[in-house]
Amino acid sequence: MNINPPPDIPPEQSLIEYPSRFPIKVMGAHVEGFVEAIAIVARQFDPGFDAATIEQRPSKGGNYLGLTITVTATSREQLDELYRTLTTHPMVKVVL
Repeated sequence: MNINPPPDIPPEQSLIEYPSRFPIKVMGAHVEGFVEAIAIVARQFDPGFDAATIEQRPSKGGNYLGLTITVTATSREQLDELYRTLTTHPMVKVVL
């Protein structure tokens, strides 16, 4: 598996204009502390992140919890690092 970072995309070719509001879906086990842990990660990359804006959707069986966090994206590098941090977090199963 190749884990080289994608080549730099010139700003004029980016599909995202910065800064912009950017939603990210995060799924993990429905356990105590999951929402708070994701809020802490979000605040590391967006100091103005408000945990009250997190959308929550429990799975049908209630074992998993889907969250949508909306951060203020300021650069491709910021988003890449946020995705890396979320995907390696021990409480996270999937990031979209």
